[in-house]
Amino acid sequence: MTSSASVLQSSAPRSAAATAVRGRMLLRDLESPQQVLSNITPNWYASVMGTGIVAVAAASLPLQFAGLRAFATAVWALAAILLVGLTVATAAHWHQHPTVARGHLRNPVMGFFYGAPPMAMMTVGAGTLLLGSDVLGPSIALAIDWTLWTAGTIAGLTCAVVVPYQMMSRRRVTARSAFGGWLMPVVPPMVSASTGALLIPHLPAGDLRTGMMIACYAMFAASLIASSVVIAMICRRLFAGDVGPAKMVPTLWIVLGPLGQSITAANLLGGVAHLALPASTAGALHAFGIRYGIATLGLALLWAALAGTITIRTAREGLPFSLTWWSFTFPIGTCVTGITALSVSTGSWELAAAAVLSYLCLLAAWTVVAIRTAHGSIRGHLFLP
Repeated sequence: MTSSASVLQSSAPRSAAATAVRGRMLLRDLESPQQVLSNITPNWYASVMGTGIVAVAAASLPLQFAGLRAFATAVWALAAILLVGLTVATAAHWHQHPTVARGHLRNPVMGFFYGAPPMAMMTVGAGTLLLGSDVLGPSIALAIDWTLWTAGTIAGLTCAVVVPYQMMSRRRVTARSAFGGWLMPVVPPMVSASTGALLIPHLPAGDLRTGMMIACYAMFAASLIASSVVIAMICRRLFAGDVGPAKMVPTLWIVLGPLGQSITAANLLGGVAHLALPASTAGALHAFGIRYGIATLGLALLWAALAGTITIRTAREGLPFSLTWWSFTFPIGTCVTGITALSVSTGSWELAAAAVLSYLCLLAAWTVVAIRTAHGSIRGHLFLP
């Protein structure tokens, strides 16, 4: 036993040293742009989602402050640049490294993050409609939003079917491997519903507007049911005492995404229902948005407390930085937009104040994660395979 322990103790430093040497060698290799392109993964789009939601949430806050819109517009522009840059890099990655790209799609962890690009597109599109009109003009901003919403919706619905099917058919995952990332491919239709509500007033009255309303509610329901199933599986794993590795703990916050986004969708759609549906139906949908929003907000706060407790405990033991830290941004941002939409529906100043407070939390999280991401990108660590 003693000799075995000695061997393990002596081999640990050598193993760590070997890992460090391999890391330095990889970083030298990454000095070539070609090497950087070979390791582009879909979870990079989470940075676009997290940045875009900071802008969208600021534009819709019930309490506006001097300089807030200018700040939000600058952040939206940054998110738009990131979206274009990542899309070009991803296209080049698929063209030059198709085997690696297909490997990401088939990976039992990374494959789920193909839900990020559609949500990134629709988030930037919403920001373009809410903020970009000041720079581009209303007609151009609306055209860009329609383009990004349509592309994001088609990609999101495809992802919601293809990714789960591929994982199930290959039997690469089990119920015990459920983690927050499983929500990524099923949440895009909910984002389509909430951002689609912003486009409904821009459609001509009649069948087209009514059809858009029905489609948004259908996507809301489909995403809500699928997300509920996944959240139940995540809860089952947590209640079994399996929190998972430290680097995956931030993905627990992704659960707030469908919760906050569904509050946003229910209230935004309820707020414009009178434009497309009979008064009695519109009134019922408006009331549904408020009741659903209040109940789901309570659940979101409970989950935030649970995820926060687990995150703090893990951070004390060591929480390594990775792109999963962007899970602290977009999900919290959806809660901000959800509370904002609920405050508008109810006229509650308490909810308006809560929206501002939650936005400050979002801003703090985004600042930390953005700085760490920029630092890791410059040093090259985040591009290691």
